[in-house]
Amino acid sequence: MQSSDNNTIKQALNERGGFHVWWRLLRPHTLTASFVPVFVGTMIAFNEGSIDWLLFLAMLVASILIQAATNMFNEYYDFVRGLDTDESVGIGGSIVRDGIAPKRIRNLAFGFYGISILLGIYICMTSSWWIAVIGLVCMAFGYLYTGGPLPISYTPFGELFSGVLMGTVIIGITYFIQTGTVTAEMVWISIPISIFIGSINLSNNIRDRDGDKIGGRKTIAVLIGRERSVTLLAFLMIIAYVITGILIIIGNLPLWSLITFFSAVKAREVIKKFRGKTEAIEMMPAMAATAKTNTIYGFLLGISLLLAAFI
Repeated sequence: MQSSDNNTIKQALNERGGFHVWWRLLRPHTLTASFVPVFVGTMIAFNEGSIDWLLFLAMLVASILIQAATNMFNEYYDFVRGLDTDESVGIGGSIVRDGIAPKRIRNLAFGFYGISILLGIYICMTSSWWIAVIGLVCMAFGYLYTGGPLPISYTPFGELFSGVLMGTVIIGITYFIQTGTVTAEMVWISIPISIFIGSINLSNNIRDRDGDKIGGRKTIAVLIGRERSVTLLAFLMIIAYVITGILIIIGNLPLWSLITFFSAVKAREVIKKFRGKTEAIEMMPAMAATAKTNTIYGFLLGISLLLAAFI
């Protein structure tokens, strides 16, 4: 009976075998949260002068590897703590539905960390060794998000940590290795990206609220309820667009950045798809739309900075 239920869930989530098992483990829909900050940080630097494309590629790959490793640690520790079952959605399912050994996934995550460290050494040799300190702190938080005695994901601060570290901090590192400095303008430009990345986390927690409550997590969604969390999500997205508009008006962003408002169509779709839903699998489209909002906004923001550099 359990095997039958397992197959039903896999079919509903369109989960296939082979390479697809490992691809799902990476949770590819979340990886834009690592690509977008590197792209935006590089385009801010490019808008102010030339850039080193090898540094850009090294930073991009390292950031994606750290994000993927964080997802793997999440998969491993949620299974160890009994939070994930074969009926859980929004996870890779590599352990509970595909039978991959948990330690194999944990070791693969450490392997990804090892490769990112090697890339980090190259980045530090080309820029500054202070980047090593910041990078190691980011990696530590990536591990502690679901690992350690008090995982961040079990607290109301998951959205804050993910948004700031993967938004402002990654953009700051990317900008710094290209320019050798950090500016107030760069920090302000990074804030909407931080909000959208934090929103991905919030969407995830809205979808998983019922299971998280049973598992003992104290996320924002658990503490204030699903509907209020959706309202908070809408408010945060509005704030991100308001900040963008202000930055355009005061000249921190070029007029070209008005194209970022095209992503508001997808942001509106997120809220519509969340409203009235109670089952986790029903909220999967809303979760995907949140990640796409971040992708579209970040891509358009980077393109606007690129256009401003040439026109």
